[in-house]
Amino acid sequence: MKSITIKGSERESVGKKATKALRNAGMVPCVVYGGEKPLHFSAPELSFRDLVYTGAAHTVKVDLGEGKVKAIMQDIQFHPVTDKILHIDFYQLFDDKEVTMNIPVRLQGNSPGVRNGGRLLFRKRKLAIKALPDKLPDFFDIDISKLKIGDNISVESLLNDDFAILHPESTVVVQVKTARAAVVVDDDEEEGEDGEGAEGEVNAAEGAEAPAEGGEN
Repeated sequence: MKSITIKGSERESVGKKATKALRNAGMVPCVVYGGEKPLHFSAPELSFRDLVYTGAAHTVKVDLGEGKVKAIMQDIQFHPVTDKILHIDFYQLFDDKEVTMNIPVRLQGNSPGVRNGGRLLFRKRKLAIKALPDKLPDFFDIDISKLKIGDNISVESLLNDDFAILHPESTVVVQVKTARAAVVVDDDEEEGEDGEGAEGEVNAAEGAEAPAEGGEN
């Protein structure tokens, strides 16, 4: 997994007054948990742009000038009005200790079921896994190029010896459901209509209906 370096300074005071002063100066107060004791530091808000405002998952190297601490982002708080970052919690990584992390799912290819009028439902945009730090994947890439109307892809097909997926194997990640105007074709008909279907092709992003998931972080 790719890593982002955050350069900051260790915080000498963690009181409310000091924290407010940091935020007024454009700094974000942070804490790294998981080590012998919590590590309090601050860094410029712009330093977190590539970590927070992205669909990708990253590990972090916290650089305070005297060595670097490997970590992952655990929690983030935003101002309810301005959306400025108020606080970030990190969890320290150790090479021999497994960690739990949410990994984004990416869809690859075009679904023939969508071309025939079906609805693509993206059920799980992130999957929680448990793995050693050097086994954490950047993404789950799922090929939907053979997904017909009525088909689905579940967690069972994504199992890997490098990590444990913390969802039941039957959990549906993506599926194509029948719509009123859908046309169901068998394999022979589909092979004979390759030339005719190109004009009405819809890619995964354009054809997707993705209800928001409660509880996904």
